[in-house]
Amino acid sequence: MADRVGGKKAGSLAGARRGIAAALLLPLAACGQQPAQPAAAGHTSAPATATAEPPPVAWTGLAAIDPCTLLSPQDRSTAGISVLGKPKDIAGARACDWSVPGTFGVTVTLSDTDGLADLEVAKKTATKTKVGAHPALQVADKKAADGTCAVLLGVGDAASVQIDVSNTGFSDTPLACRRAGTVAGLVEPKLP
Repeated sequence: MADRVGGKKAGSLAGARRGIAAALLLPLAACGQQPAQPAAAGHTSAPATATAEPPPVAWTGLAAIDPCTLLSPQDRSTAGISVLGKPKDIAGARACDWSVPGTFGVTVTLSDTDGLADLEVAKKTATKTKVGAHPALQVADKKAADGTCAVLLGVGDAASVQIDVSNTGFSDTPLACRRAGTVAGLVEPKLP
């Protein structure tokens, strides 16, 4: 069968040549691209496609945030915090604690699993508000006048950030709320 070339009829030889030329050019088009990085041990990677979307990840992005980095040195100065934060774990949630001796303490806690609606807050102590673009609750028991206040920031429907302030001597709740509001205002722009 001299009239067949590579399984194609001689009449379609031009089409076969175009296919071969395209097959030869394809590797050249990939020149200059970075080679794929090998997957880490125990991890698998899916092959990339032209329409690949990013893998499903908690959209909140809180998992990528270190709570101790939410207050820069300038932020700490603005809030009256003269100490570095110390990482903590509060019931499985990542947190950072700043304790200013003889004055007050601030704890910032990140919850990757509980939105504002999921948090157990006594309605009589909570006031709905907004901090920047995030819905928030200010929580303080004014009757107890215990010098504590919290601002809870909603990050999507399934995550939240809690800023707790406790004054030394457990007095002056309005001051604790002002401090919590200041810290919340400094933290909020850094949240997803």
